[in-house]
Amino acid sequence: MSADVKAIISDFGGVLTTPLMPALLSLQDEIGLTREAFGEALHASQEKEGVNPLFALERGEITEAEFLRRIGDELEPILGHHPHLHRFREVFLGGLDPNPEMIDLMFELKGKGLRMAMLTNNVREWEPVWRPKLPVDEIFETVVDSGFVGCRKPEPEIYQLTLARLDLPAESCLFIDDLAPNIEGARALGLQAVHFQSNEQAIAEIRAAVS
Repeated sequence: MSADVKAIISDFGGVLTTPLMPALLSLQDEIGLTREAFGEALHASQEKEGVNPLFALERGEITEAEFLRRIGDELEPILGHHPHLHRFREVFLGGLDPNPEMIDLMFELKGKGLRMAMLTNNVREWEPVWRPKLPVDEIFETVVDSGFVGCRKPEPEIYQLTLARLDLPAESCLFIDDLAPNIEGARALGLQAVHFQSNEQAIAEIRAAVS
């Protein structure tokens, strides 16, 4: 194990779970919400309110109910009707399954003495649904959830908060995420990082970084 890496900081969705895209597509299948229409509604709301409602939701600045109201209002002229979004949480999170290979790797790395943290852009009201999907408390000593801390990846503050909880310098931590902007944000602060694109690729890169 490299003396340089003392802690792993892992994302949740798309790394420790199956990819996010099928979960987004399940919204289309079950409630008729296409990815394109969702994107249009987010943009329209941002133009009106001055903030992306998804980002505001992930920072805990608005409630899930307010988010769904804003999106529903913007979707009505796009879809020609007001969509039923009350099952948004259940459908989206229901489309995410655990990623056993990455979860096994997390257990392995913890067993080798590495410190373990989770850093997730998430929604405060969603915690009771997503957390039971994984053995979170068995693996991670701390969970930094954007919905509870008022900032989100790739904002510098959320990485700095995670480093403060670990009481480690950035260069001693290896960050894993499936989104390039989040990787870039981490690297800008000096964290080592692996951009998750597949189990085979990411596991090989993580093993190389800690060997």
